[in-house]
Amino acid sequence: GAMSVDSITDLSDNASKLLEALQLSHPHELDPRRSRGKKKPLSLNPITWQVPRIVDRCCTHLETHGLQTVGIFRVGSSKKRVQQLREEFDRGLDVFLDEHQSVHDVAALLKEFLRDMPNSLIPRELYGAFLSTATMEGPAQLDTLQLLLFLLPPCHSDTLLRLLRFLAEVARHAESSCDPEGHEIPGNKMTVSNLAIVFGPNILQKEKPGEKDAGALNFEDSAAIILVLQRLIEHHHSLFMVSPEMQCDVLRRLFQTDPDVIEYLLRRK
Repeated sequence: GAMSVDSITDLSDNASKLLEALQLSHPHELDPRRSRGKKKPLSLNPITWQVPRIVDRCCTHLETHGLQTVGIFRVGSSKKRVQQLREEFDRGLDVFLDEHQSVHDVAALLKEFLRDMPNSLIPRELYGAFLSTATMEGPAQLDTLQLLLFLLPPCHSDTLLRLLRFLAEVARHAESSCDPEGHEIPGNKMTVSNLAIVFGPNILQKEKPGEKDAGALNFEDSAAIILVLQRLIEHHHSLFMVSPEMQCDVLRRLFQTDPDVIEYLLRRK
């Protein structure tokens, strides 16, 4: 009854969906202080961390070089340089972003990638459901957002978490501060609200880019998108953490349907 690592992803659709439900239960992955350069597997789920290279490298570059850049994401970039970077990533090249790349070019590349994804980072079939949470308040709103996040495919949920973690770090440097010697460190002026205005329409899309009426949002939808993304940025850590109770429910269901999988998961743990 043992299962190899290669075969664990070849389960029936029902079982694999239950495995994906465990995708968010990885506190190690949520710790930004974890040792860099070491790619450890998730605590339970055999599906590996799935973030497009372009997203991870853009976020890492901006975290390293752009947090003190005033107006990041709002200052113009070089269309030619952005297009060149985009083509290099599209060809599958191992693009290395360092201090020689303009922060504004990398920021524009990240926004373009999210805007032009064939299916938006939050899939369009969930667009209305996510926007409906804008009228909710308190714990009910966060609980509903979390359940909706559990419906995302693993690659979308991983990528969204990487992006939200990055945006929260940008917002943390929005205000000016002082270093230990008393020198002023300029803030980037990109608050959570400003970031939600910039990224909201790229993450929550009603229509595909280029389609008729794409980008033509009414005021209510625009306001809801901004509010929803604000909540996702502010609460991303808790929203992407599966409670022990829910994890036990999933494991109990798996025990009834696929006991071999349970044995495998417990051995991994």
